Amino acid sequence: MQTNVIQRVGQVAVPVQDIKRSIHFYKDVLGLQLLFSTENMAFFNCNGLRILLSLPEKEEFAGASSVIYFQVGNITEAYEALKQKDVTFLDSPHIVAKMEHTETWMVFYKDLEGNTHALMSEVVTS
Repeated sequence: MQTNVIQRVGQVAVPVQDIKRSIHFYKDVLGLQLLFSTENMAFFNCNGLRILLSLPEKEEFAGASSVIYFQVGNITEAYEALKQKDVTFLDSPHIVAKMEHTETWMVFYKDLEGNTHALMSEVVTS
């Protein structure tokens, strides 16, 4: 196996301004497993993908993050459950792509730090 070929994403960093508030959102609202935290960082496990929440070390890292697309089995149920937890959604679940026997659905939301992320679901159709 070549060691210079990208194999997978090992970690995604999300800049935050309030680490305690962010831990609450990602752990208690989204239900991700908190691996460990420090005063400036928190590490979560999302089915093998590590998500790092961190206070920016430098101003150039303080901007909005990349969009994380969290895959769910039933997007409507996940959307309704998170709405009950006061998650701010930017839209409703909707189809973004149709392929032969698969529909890709998405819905976008804001975390408590103003970062935009999404739920996604791939639905097999007959």
